[in-house]
Amino acid sequence: MSSALRSPTPRPRRMKKDESFLGKLGGTLARKRRAREVSDLQEEGKNAINSPMSPALADIHPEDTQLEENEERTMIDPTSRDDPKFKELVKVLLNWINDVLVEERIIVKQLEEDLYDGQVLQKLLEKLAGCKLNVTEVTQSEIGQKQKLQTVLEAVHDLLRPRGWALRWSVDSIHGKNLVAILHLLVSLAMHFRAPIRLPEHVTVQVVVVRKREGLLHSSHISEELTTATEMMMGRFERDAFDTLFDHAPDKLSVVKKSLITFVNKHLNKLNLEVTELETQFADGVYLVLLMGLLEDYFVPLHNFYLTPESFDQKVHNVSFAFELMLDGGLKKPKARPEDVVNLDLKSTLRVLYNLFTKYKNVE
Repeated sequence: MSSALRSPTPRPRRMKKDESFLGKLGGTLARKRRAREVSDLQEEGKNAINSPMSPALADIHPEDTQLEENEERTMIDPTSRDDPKFKELVKVLLNWINDVLVEERIIVKQLEEDLYDGQVLQKLLEKLAGCKLNVTEVTQSEIGQKQKLQTVLEAVHDLLRPRGWALRWSVDSIHGKNLVAILHLLVSLAMHFRAPIRLPEHVTVQVVVVRKREGLLHSSHISEELTTATEMMMGRFERDAFDTLFDHAPDKLSVVKKSLITFVNKHLNKLNLEVTELETQFADGVYLVLLMGLLEDYFVPLHNFYLTPESFDQKVHNVSFAFELMLDGGLKKPKARPEDVVNLDLKSTLRVLYNLFTKYKNVE
């Protein structure tokens, strides 16, 4: 009886404490086991994709390993994502979009996450094309987003189809946050609207294509060319004498360069300036601005341009300002872009100088 009275007091407390400790320990071990299982599952998915037939590592998300039978996913190989030219392309396009939409107070930080629902693409196209699309402003549902995308992309196709460009995107690929498709779309828009940007040339990415067949994941690699040569992308106009000169008469190129150097020095020498290299000495725009002042016989206020430009943007400002002076002088808008001159594109520089030579060759 005494033992029966004694037993309930210390034991339940001790057992409760033990059970609490073991419960915590068991819960921790279970959580670790579940985390390890998830990690193993992800690793298994990666290993399936990184089979001997596709040795390059791919950054596969867990949901990418959960494919339906015959379903296909694509992703950019991490080595391509790390390529400086690819990063530059993404950066240039991001900055361009944000510049175009600055009045809309829209800031795009990530192409896949910010463009997939069609909202930003709608605003971008409306701004570039000067039109208004008949779409619902804000749509939360997937169906509504795809309907908006369909309207936006149809408007894009109407613009691009007459020029015979391949349309390498779809509603599903854009809405599925396929970065390659989004980049193809943005590059095409930049080319069509002659965006004042310099796209890096010959950007190619390796794309991993993953398909599920008979319960197993199979992968392959394909190369996607996102940009080509600048002239092919931005200069899809008629060929001129300089194209012919570069392609078929390079021996005459030196004669043309000497003639233009003689022409510009005849005027720049008045300021004790001299040009020996057309490729480099006009790239910052300073000599172009001063030359226009000399040819039109006026003084260009120094606060209108950068006398010692350091950044790319300052140089582009100078060349753009020189182009404005040319328009004021009655010249046609230069075929070259300011960015091309700044980037030491000889053909663009020659075109600009030849236009000046044609009009001002008899000016003393």
